[in-house]
Amino acid sequence: MRLSLLRAMAKAWPPPGYRYADWIKAQPGVRRRKVFVEPIADQDWKVFKGDTVQILKGKDSGKLGLVAEVVRQRNWVVVQGLNVHYCYHGRTSTDPGMLVANETPLLVRDVSLVDPTDKQPTEVEWRYTEEGTRVRVSLRTGRIIPKPIEEREDGIIPEQWIDGPKDTPAKEALEKTYVPSLKTFQEEIMELKGIVETRRFKKSYWY
Repeated sequence: MRLSLLRAMAKAWPPPGYRYADWIKAQPGVRRRKVFVEPIADQDWKVFKGDTVQILKGKDSGKLGLVAEVVRQRNWVVVQGLNVHYCYHGRTSTDPGMLVANETPLLVRDVSLVDPTDKQPTEVEWRYTEEGTRVRVSLRTGRIIPKPIEEREDGIIPEQWIDGPKDTPAKEALEKTYVPSLKTFQEEIMELKGIVETRRFKKSYWY
């Protein structure tokens, strides 16, 4: 590789608008601060998307918000409209750019579930009802905190879906109507229509 090309590449890095702090962190040999995450089993996870929580730490401490996203791999929860950080996108010497708000995730230990009866934070644990249903129970009031209804990626809630006139009922969709056979498609059509093939192929000899 030519020396002029190497010099041109060095001048082009870092690209315009790239934050210097992130560029320094990305350099080889620079140690980043490690983030230790305590794994939480799926059966012990207590905060779900749609729950109302109270923030315990940070600039929005004490505020209530709705959980918009949950990242279990990092023990993160994103609270809608809270813990927001602002940054400029496309900022240059001539253009002020656009101020964009980003909701920064919080550790699950930095938020607390809110009891719907009195709107106060509380610790919860999983218990079983007499019918055998697993529910979340507030340790402060003993009330059940219902799990929010989960919606699919397309925004449909299966429990609240009502079939329309053009929807196929689940019973008909799951009904087994196809019987596999070793016949070809043409042979199956002939059998359904009652067509009998009386012709015979002429013998051919390959040698």
